[in-house]
Amino acid sequence: MDVYDSLGVSPIINASGAVTRLGGAPMPATVLEAFSEAAKQWAPIEQLQAAASKMIAQVTGAEAGLVSSGSAGALTLGAAAIMTGYDLGRMEQLPHADDFPNEFVVAREHRSGYDHAVRAAGVRFVEVGFNEIVAGAGVRRTEAWEYEAAFTGKTAGVLYTYGSHAHPPLEEVVAMAHNHNLPVLVDAAGELPPRANLMLPTITGANLVAFSGGKAIRGPQSTGILCGSRDLIAAAALQMLDMDDHWDLWEPPAEFIDKQKLKGMPRHGIGRALKVSKEEIVALVTALAVFASSDLASKNETHRKNLELIADALHGTDATCELIESDDHEKLPLLEIQAAPHASTSAMEVCRALRQNTQPIYVGHGKLEEGKLVINPMCLDRDDAEIVGLAIARELG
Repeated sequence: MDVYDSLGVSPIINASGAVTRLGGAPMPATVLEAFSEAAKQWAPIEQLQAAASKMIAQVTGAEAGLVSSGSAGALTLGAAAIMTGYDLGRMEQLPHADDFPNEFVVAREHRSGYDHAVRAAGVRFVEVGFNEIVAGAGVRRTEAWEYEAAFTGKTAGVLYTYGSHAHPPLEEVVAMAHNHNLPVLVDAAGELPPRANLMLPTITGANLVAFSGGKAIRGPQSTGILCGSRDLIAAAALQMLDMDDHWDLWEPPAEFIDKQKLKGMPRHGIGRALKVSKEEIVALVTALAVFASSDLASKNETHRKNLELIADALHGTDATCELIESDDHEKLPLLEIQAAPHASTSAMEVCRALRQNTQPIYVGHGKLEEGKLVINPMCLDRDDAEIVGLAIARELG
């Protein structure tokens, strides 16, 4: 019996990609093997995180790195680190941070539900700018000078949500913030590939960058990466690690945490609930190594063929299929299926029917209001693609 069946849960066909609500990306066999091997033995977590830090630094060019509990966990830890540094008193107070700088300047158009992870550390946001293009009120978006105009003695740092269309350019915001000795925390959770984005700390000078470990990297879904300044990574680690030890016995690797900068051991920090296991750390760094060296373009050719198989199954229906490909060959191709305007069954109804299929099928639902189903091939093999194609054709037929 399948492990899901034994729990009374029906496994699905995931045509939505590496989304958290469906369990993330498929882990390669080498990653699963590393996870299993790590589970059979034990290691001090600070030593394991120090080893992971070296590997993350090699891949990203950052000074140091940390394996976190998803990119959301990385954002909470990053915000906490920026507010406290090595200050034990501040660590103890979080999330109550009104006695020291706790404001982060953020563009209004960079706000989302995910920034709750930053606020959880005790951050108060100061919003700047407008997106007048989206509002239909003008031609301008947030500009770099607006960040500087909002800086005060209560400003602890800047939050920037990275993306290919993010504005103003990250480099401009970093330069502006650094002119005032303020660090920049970057949310780049889903911005891989391209793999070049792994170098954001080096290329842009951003102090801390958060990536998801369970999407394109294909590590455990509950993992993430925080990379950047060595001292800030150390401050983040101190607020996540199990600190129940004696000062005279505790010997963290010096290149990871500089014990000489501490007046004592902090208590369990605000990030204690965001711990990661030894298995997750080992699996994540294994997945990162695979991701950094893989031939993504070749893998995408297989994904493309599976999408074409789905499109072929829809010949004879009124649906229109469009293969969406990026100029960057590292990015996954997608298939958009446009239901005919006069069709008796809407895209929403098809999406619902697929979820209620004998073997439930979950397709991308981000464009249902446009009458489109979106197929992400990351979690599909050829057999899955055939089932998806026939099921959609049946619902549209």
